[in-house]
Amino acid sequence: MTTPPNAPASTTGTADDSADAPRPSHRLDPAGGCPHAANARLLAQGAVTPVTLPGDVEGMAVLGHDALKEFLAHPDVAKNAQHFTELQEGRIPDGWPLKTFATVQGMTTADGADHRRLRSLMSKAFTARRVAELQPRIEALTQSLLDGLDAAAADGDGVADLRRHFALPLPMGVICELLGVDAEHHDRLHHLSNQIVATDIGPEEAMAANKEMVEVLSQVAAARAAAPGDDLTSALIAAREENGDRLGPHELLGTLMLTIIAGHETTLNLITNAVRALCTHRDQLALVQAGKATWSDVVEETLRWDSPVSYFPFRYPTRDLTLDGTTIPKGTPVLAGYSAAGRDPQAYGPEADRFDLTRGTRRHLSLGHGAHFCMGAPLARMEATIALEQLFVRFPDLDLALPEPELPRHASFVGNSVQRLPVRPQGSGQ
Repeated sequence: MTTPPNAPASTTGTADDSADAPRPSHRLDPAGGCPHAANARLLAQGAVTPVTLPGDVEGMAVLGHDALKEFLAHPDVAKNAQHFTELQEGRIPDGWPLKTFATVQGMTTADGADHRRLRSLMSKAFTARRVAELQPRIEALTQSLLDGLDAAAADGDGVADLRRHFALPLPMGVICELLGVDAEHHDRLHHLSNQIVATDIGPEEAMAANKEMVEVLSQVAAARAAAPGDDLTSALIAAREENGDRLGPHELLGTLMLTIIAGHETTLNLITNAVRALCTHRDQLALVQAGKATWSDVVEETLRWDSPVSYFPFRYPTRDLTLDGTTIPKGTPVLAGYSAAGRDPQAYGPEADRFDLTRGTRRHLSLGHGAHFCMGAPLARMEATIALEQLFVRFPDLDLALPEPELPRHASFVGNSVQRLPVRPQGSGQ
């Protein structure tokens, strides 16, 4: 295993200076949980920290806002797992829960010309015009789902799981419509996505989830090849057939997998986290309802304050890289610590951990930075803004049915949210 590098506080300290001792590795909890207390403790020690991943694989995490922004756009940082030393040396087993993040073929694991080629193929689905055209469909779907949430609450003594009945089916329905995925696959694809992003999963379960995801997406691709439509999957297949070297079969399936996971899991967490934030900060909700802040303000502050992704795998330095005084050795798997960067006091001041719609700055890194900035960001922002506005217009007194600390957290240190969100649409919650 890679030995965690030293993380000196200063380059001018003497040899016996205790500040120059190696920084202890932070063992990431595979069961996930709320990341913010650990993030604050780690940030107080520095912007970059060694971490121990499941299976005792040693890596690094970049936590500080400015350090992460530099790292995400650094020319000597790669996404392709050919730069992952332990993987290339055969020391990462097939059932490692994070292996899919490293080995799946698609935009998130491509560099240079390959990345530009794949991003160009995908960009047609996320143009400003195409996203704008989706607005009426998103608004209609939102209204339908709110009817379903109301009905579910009526059947559940006034309580319904907002995540299951509203926050999930909205982005899943939209991304699957973009891809041409039939509704019969939606529930299964969400379950498999959960398995793939889980970090507490066993080797057999991890491999089974990946195998089944490939099988389901192969069925989707076969259906679109047999009956092409006005969807992204049909367009990707057509691009492959026009020029065989443009998109290989593994890249097609990998692209579909990444698009489905990223296209619904992050927006699902964003909507869920925003509702939690507003319900536990009624003064901030009142600002929006009084017209003193906007729903767009809610989306951006939620992205900063409670990022949908906590630690995203992986990037690899292509040479030994010094970042904020800490050396990250070549070939180390590095996590992007989005939830930590969003509450970095160095970037947001001493009240960085306060949910504040009047903060006056929208800069955050929760949708990425540099060449790999999230292509679906405009769509995610639109979905979340429409969802939140219509939700609280329909149910202005909506409240949590459980105290915030009792909400069950995601079993992952990648995704950052709760497993379910029981609410009382008509208010009178906890």
